Amino acid sequence: MVVVAILAAGRGTRMKSGLPKVLHSLGGRSLLERVIESVEPLSPSRQIAIVGYQSEQVKTAMHSISNLEFVEQTVQLGTGHAIQQLLPYLQDYTGDLLVLNGDLPLIRSETLQQMLQTHAQNQNAATILTSHLPDPTGYGRVFCNDRNIVQQMVEHKDCSAAQRQNHRINAGVYCFRWQNLAQVLPYLQANNVQKEYYLTDAVTQVGQVMAVDVEDYQEILGINDRLQLAIAYEILQRRVKEKWMLAGVTLIDPTSITIDETVELQSDVIIEPQTHLRGNTVIKTGSHIGPGSLIENSQLAENVTVQYSVVTDSTVKAGSRIGPYAHLRGQVQVGAGCRVGNFVELKNTQLGDRTNAAHLSYLGDSVVGNQVNIGAGTITANYDGVKKHPTKIGDRTKTGANSVLVAPVILGNDVYVAAGSTISQNVPDDALAIARSRQVVKLGWRRKTNANETIDRHK
Repeated sequence: MVVVAILAAGRGTRMKSGLPKVLHSLGGRSLLERVIESVEPLSPSRQIAIVGYQSEQVKTAMHSISNLEFVEQTVQLGTGHAIQQLLPYLQDYTGDLLVLNGDLPLIRSETLQQMLQTHAQNQNAATILTSHLPDPTGYGRVFCNDRNIVQQMVEHKDCSAAQRQNHRINAGVYCFRWQNLAQVLPYLQANNVQKEYYLTDAVTQVGQVMAVDVEDYQEILGINDRLQLAIAYEILQRRVKEKWMLAGVTLIDPTSITIDETVELQSDVIIEPQTHLRGNTVIKTGSHIGPGSLIENSQLAENVTVQYSVVTDSTVKAGSRIGPYAHLRGQVQVGAGCRVGNFVELKNTQLGDRTNAAHLSYLGDSVVGNQVNIGAGTITANYDGVKKHPTKIGDRTKTGANSVLVAPVILGNDVYVAAGSTISQNVPDDALAIARSRQVVKLGWRRKTNANETIDRHK
């Protein structure tokens, strides 16, 4: 049985932000959310976030995590002081306590599982996660014997010059036998440069302590500033892109592509350079996305192509072509075999199968049937200054170039709209709608001049 405690009380002054550090986003999720996700496979009996700086903002941001408890650390006096706040909440608890920092977003569940197994198998009073960093500056050092039993732990700021030559660092992840730790916590002292109560001081007082080295040191990289946040994102992206390339997805110039972990791709998808896939996006086999496209919270079926376009909160069925320079947003549904072409914007609109809107058009709040052709420059005037209104276009209807459909309006099946028309009334099936001024041609319209008059055509 294990209780998880996540340290999330600090401000994170080096982030230079009014936002609490643990709420900064990494790949679409906050640092704290990522830590919580890493412990979920461990099935902890309780999950507790120790909060302090702007605690209400942190609680609000985590409101959707129903099994997360909060404990206040009103004054931040170090990691040991933070864990002291748990004493009233775990009075009768007899299991283990897993402690993590809320700014450790790259830690893998498998690493934590290995740590817990080592802790149990060796009946340790405490087990700590460690690693050998190429540059350990800023991290506390861990000194062990040849059996990985911890002999001493020293914070970086308190290390001597000789101690700083040791590259084995404390990752800030601990598993304690809670009853042992609870006996030590009340007696911690702030005898250090920072005048803080260190949890590391408790580690060496609880009994046998063993270190577990994490093979990939990048897992335990903490986030203290925007530079480290960017480095973590690079690591996260490398993991994600390697996963998909090994699963049969082609990434052309992976360094210019970004893919959220929440995205799902099928084999034989091709992603071109400068393309970004966000949120709950699903792209099925044979689709070709990019270059220069953003797909967010959208579902693209088989053999869809998207070029230089933005697709958000939308669905595109098989064989449809989007772009170049199209924009789909607000719950758009594109049928099979459609074309949404150059400089076309769709908002909250449904297109039936084999419908084309190829050039320079805006369709908003519309339901469009099958095999419809939207002429270049067709606009649905869906907003009257107060409310949005719907447009409905029946099957096989064709709008001429530069048509304006003033909503609310319904065009039936097999309707033709003459080019340049402004349609403000419903049109029945099998009709031609013309709504424009009659052309007038006045002959001999050129201005008459006498022989001595000169026209300045630059005026």
